[in-house]
This record gives sequence, C-alpha cells and structure tokens, in this order.
Amino acid sequence: MNTHRCSGPVSRRRFLEVGSLAASGVSLSSMLRHRAQAAESHGSSFAPDADTSVIFIWLPGGAPHTETYDMKPDAPIEYRGEFNPIHTNVPGLDVCEHLPLHAKMADKYNIVRSVAHNFADHGGGHKRFLTGRIPASPVDTVNDNPMVGSIVAKCREKKSVGIPNYISGTDPGRDGIDVFAFGPAYLGPTYVPFSVAGDPSSDKFEVRNLGIDKAMSDRLDDRTRLLTGLDHLQRQVDRSGAMDAMDSFNRRAFEILTSTKCREAFDLKKEPQELRDRYGMHAWGQRCLLARRLVEAGCSFVTMVLENPYQSGVPFLKQGVYNWDSHSVNCHMYDDLRARLPIYDKCITALIEDLYNRGLDKKVMLVVTGEFGRTPRVNPAIGTQTGVMQPGRDHWPQAMSFLVSGGGMQTGQVIGSTNAKAEHPQDRPMTPNNLWASVYRHLGIDYTMAFPDRRGRPMPILPFGEPIDELLRVS
Repeated sequence: MNTHRCSGPVSRRRFLEVGSLAASGVSLSSMLRHRAQAAESHGSSFAPDADTSVIFIWLPGGAPHTETYDMKPDAPIEYRGEFNPIHTNVPGLDVCEHLPLHAKMADKYNIVRSVAHNFADHGGGHKRFLTGRIPASPVDTVNDNPMVGSIVAKCREKKSVGIPNYISGTDPGRDGIDVFAFGPAYLGPTYVPFSVAGDPSSDKFEVRNLGIDKAMSDRLDDRTRLLTGLDHLQRQVDRSGAMDAMDSFNRRAFEILTSTKCREAFDLKKEPQELRDRYGMHAWGQRCLLARRLVEAGCSFVTMVLENPYQSGVPFLKQGVYNWDSHSVNCHMYDDLRARLPIYDKCITALIEDLYNRGLDKKVMLVVTGEFGRTPRVNPAIGTQTGVMQPGRDHWPQAMSFLVSGGGMQTGQVIGSTNAKAEHPQDRPMTPNNLWASVYRHLGIDYTMAFPDRRGRPMPILPFGEPIDELLRVS
C-alpha cells in the first residue's frame, strides 16, 4: 500500500489568517481559495491517494453496548437487562434480538468490543472520540483539535473529482460544526464538512448549503436550489459567457456545483425504489443510501448522523428520546430501543449489503459508533416526560462497542472483549485512536505527520495509537 507523507506544515501566519475566519458564511469558492493559499505557504500538500473512502455513521448520545453488540445473558438481571442475544451466521458472534438483519450477515462486518476512554460527558466524549486526542475541556463540543474528517479533507485537499471531499448529513438545525464536535480547530474553517441537513426521504428534501456566491447568482440571474435548478443555471452560463468573468476559484466552485457527478450523487431518485425501500424510506435509511452514492462518486469522507428516529412518519414516543442518550429520566430505554433498533438494523445492513453488492467493499471502510457505551447496571428513575419509574442506563466510556465493515479487511470477527458484566475491556483493551489509525491506514494517510496549531506548535495527526491488526486490508 502506498502511503503519502505530508511535505511539511503550513506556516503559523497562514493558519492564523485562515483560523480567523468565521465558520459560518464561508462559500465553496472562498473555501477553495483559502485551501490554495494554505498550500502555497509550504509548496504542496498530500497528493491525492488511491481511490479509498470512509463512511462514518455517528450515533450521538452513546448507544448501549449491552443492548446491541455486547450482550451479557449470564449476568445478573440488573446488568443484562430485558433483551436477549440471538445467534448470527458467524459462530460466536451474537447480537441483540432486535437486530435480526444483522444476524443474517455477520460475516460481512466486524464488532470491536474492547474500546474505552475516560470522558463521560457528551462534549468530552465527542471530542475525545472524534479527534483522537485528549481534549482540553471535559465538556462542551467546541473542538481544540480537528475532527478526523477535517484531517482527511486537509490531507486530500488536492484531490478534485467534481464533488466535495468531506460531507456530513444531519437532521435540520443540527448541522453546526459545534453540535457534534465536528469542528476543524486549528486547521481553519476551510476544512469544515459540506453539511447537508434534512430528511432525504422527503419529497421536499434539497441540498441548501452547496450554493454559489451571491454575486455569481446575481450575475447569472438564477436563484434556484441545487438539484432543482442546476440544469437551468448551466444553460444560462453557457449562453451568457459569464464563466470567462469568474476567477479560477469561482470557476472551480461552479464546476463542482454544476458537475453531472455532483448533481447526480445527491439525486436519490436515480436509485430503484426497491433499493430505497431496502434501506428504508426514512431519514436514517436514505441518509445511509446517500452516503453510498457520495463515496461512489469519489467523496473521501462522509459522516452521516443517525440521531432522532422519530421522523419520516414515525410517531414520537412519550417514553422515547430523540438521540441515543438512554438515561431513565430521558426515556424508557427498552421501549425506545424497540422503536429505534428496527430502523437502525434495516439501514445499516442495507448499507453493508449495498457496498458489497456494488464491489465497494475494498474501496470503502464503514464505521458505526457513538461516543461511549452505557452503564453496565440498569439505573431506573422517574421519567421527566412520563412521570413514572422506567429503566435506563447512564454514560459509560469505560467500555463500548462499534461496527466496522469493508475496507478490504477480513470480516466476521469479534475483536476484543469485556468482562462478565460489560464493565471494562478484558481482552485487547484499545482506545478510539486504534480505530483512527486503522482508518488513516486505509486512506493512505501517514498519521505520524503533524500540522501546526494556532501557536505554531506541531500537532501530530494522532499522538498515539496503532492500527487494529484485524482491520487491515488482506487483499
């Protein structure tokens, strides 16, 4: 495998200039301009790598490992909870009874059960997991180190395939970079994701923020949205000759926005309805399908957030909660999971199946995780919404599980284990950094290289951590 090394850091002055920009209001053409300016200060950046990508499915709030991928049926009832494990098509790899589609295709993914860290707050947990670094503050979601997706965008900034290179999908109003610690920190606002908020299963879904500069819009006399007006816009440009008047950065931005590849990648109506139904005509399902379309089109890093299942026609449970934060004061954990897990089961297995069916299982690595697990012991309390005693679990970073698929790796493996009550790693203790070292290796990024922070100090992409051997490419 070829590994491309960074040729050198960006100057402190340039990073201060870029870092001073506000993350909001940065247009695509402005972002391209700032990236080119940053590259000028050190001559070059990472060369475009082989055709590899990552789909990162984020489950904010922290999915319970003991109700999904690390069940403990022999533990006391106050630990094992209400759900039972079921066998899969891989001996020794059991999953929750509410994940029956997972059970049919366990040979196509791996479960890592022995990752832990020390940040029990959502903010600290998000930052610790998403950056691979120890955050300065154990709370809030304002990054002091770049999210992994921003690092990938920086390392692949020279890659130009007619589609943004780092894209995220969220619920409406949840697309700010500080909602989930998606910020680029000292890399600067040019490396934020192109965020697409909304429900892709809705007929009214549109990509609002992949727009063009207002000045360009005025010159071209076109204010329609992407996916509904790009054909008209391109025809207007061709007739007016306005392209000649644009600088190279606006030209490149326009080329991305009007390219057939970009336009078609976001158009889910091009998929057979049967396949859309397989994913589920729900925000989560169509977000996962969109992720596949985006990496197939060449995007390097796609983050899709599966947070609130109570949308797309799914009625909200009074005893439910909008994210995976299953405290008993927030929800009746088991009632909430009975509604949540079937949707999750369907979209995640459809994505895995689709990647393999389309021959993308070597190019694309899929990672599915939240920021931590849940307490091994069930903690009943009176629900805020229901006013009655109900079961739940609190934050627990000392043990968690996540799913990994694709990436050319051997699959059908259980990697690591926790003790009998799922309290802490027993075999193969790891941290989030082991996952990210594996991801960077898949992408051909030398994670030992450093970028300067705002004070000019070299910051390694990963300060520690080695790849998980079982997740390395085998073919």
